[in-house]
Amino acid sequence: MLSGGHTIGLARCVLFRNRIYNDTNIDPQFAATLRNTCPQSGGDGNTQPLDETTTQFDTVYFEALINLKGLLHSDQELFKGDGSESDNLVQSYINNPSLFASDFGNSMIKMGNIKPLTGADGEIRLNCRKVN
Repeated sequence: MLSGGHTIGLARCVLFRNRIYNDTNIDPQFAATLRNTCPQSGGDGNTQPLDETTTQFDTVYFEALINLKGLLHSDQELFKGDGSESDNLVQSYINNPSLFASDFGNSMIKMGNIKPLTGADGEIRLNCRKVN
């Protein structure tokens, strides 16, 4: 559950603008507040916290998802309110913060063990969001 890393940090307006102006699975008051610092055009570098406790590793991020206050579209996709496996996991992490900490730690170790392609076999992306 590496998305839980979004319990810490900020996101730039350019990354969540589409969500606050077009998504329907967002708390309307939350979206309206965000629009004050993220206009429909311009302000790409303006930032907002990923959750209310931006410097603490906790489960407030998951609580925000249940309240339709996930800043990023990809984050809100973890909780849709349809009783899915990911919905249940979000609720489990809220109810058991030590489970979240353990799962997150295990996921980081797993990711750290990935052997990336190097040299002529590898690729340095010009844009981290897409293959060259």
